[in-house]
Amino acid sequence: MAAVSAATVRFMIARGPIDRPDARKAHTRPVPKGGGVGIVLAFLVGIAFLYAFADFARLADGYFRGLILASVAIAGVALLDDVWNGPFTIKLGAQIGAALLAVGSGLVVDRLNLPGLGSVALGLAAAPLTLCWIVFMTNAVNFMDGLNGLVPGVCALAGTILAVLAAVMGGWFVYAAGGLLAAGLVGFLPFNFPRARIFLGDVGSQFCGFVLAVLTIAAGRFQGVELSVILVPMLLMGLLFDVAFTLVRRTLNGDRVTTPHRSHLYQIAHRAGVPATAVTLVHWGFVLWGAACCVLFLATTGPLRPAAVLAVLIPQSIWAAFVIRRGQRLEKW
Repeated sequence: MAAVSAATVRFMIARGPIDRPDARKAHTRPVPKGGGVGIVLAFLVGIAFLYAFADFARLADGYFRGLILASVAIAGVALLDDVWNGPFTIKLGAQIGAALLAVGSGLVVDRLNLPGLGSVALGLAAAPLTLCWIVFMTNAVNFMDGLNGLVPGVCALAGTILAVLAAVMGGWFVYAAGGLLAAGLVGFLPFNFPRARIFLGDVGSQFCGFVLAVLTIAAGRFQGVELSVILVPMLLMGLLFDVAFTLVRRTLNGDRVTTPHRSHLYQIAHRAGVPATAVTLVHWGFVLWGAACCVLFLATTGPLRPAAVLAVLIPQSIWAAFVIRRGQRLEKW
């Protein structure tokens, strides 16, 4: 599937839409975008093949159909947005529609297994909370796609690690989907990092965020396997922390959170002189730290489990303090 992705990305470099620089973007020259089409195509070809021929696909028939239909929907609208730059309302509507397709297929978090509290049923709140999570995650990944290799590298690592954990635990749907997502991203990464010949575009970043949001849910309930919905957020804490920190900071400052800006932590670090490659590698490191915390979480019981979850915040706190200190040198941060 990596080869399918790479071949499609080569085509998009020659034929795809162009991302032109402006005041809030890090690049200074026009660069093709829409490279995420390769990731989408590789993922959907792989998922469709498994759905048609793999025995375990029959065990998750609704999941496969829901993921395929929802993925096509969100990727199609995002690609159109890459070409024509439509209003945010259309993008949000597509995200909600795709999330509803996923929820309708049975991908719903109906209970949370919380360390120290046991199983907590969500009842009527299950579907709305699941929908909100999918939309939030889709946008969070999209917001963080601003430096070469950052989002694709983070998502490739997260998909690979999640696939390994799922294989060990017997969660075959999560294993297949996580592995296919990672393969598509591996085919794309050489064209985007360290020097970008093409960008993911909304079609890539929204698709990756959506698939990882769905895998968060599937990891907690597929065939009753107790992976846990907390694993994907632990792996992606670098992205989620940055988005949450920025939303809170902008809200407290009285800024409109929907207005385009350059005040994410990763953007401030880059503007303050930290090389883009270094910022990207730091975020890859966050995923590896999250993976170690996930292993500890799965391997232990009792009070060590909450400690494993909280441990993912340690490097985030250090990074935030570093970036804030560097950012104070800027006129506006």
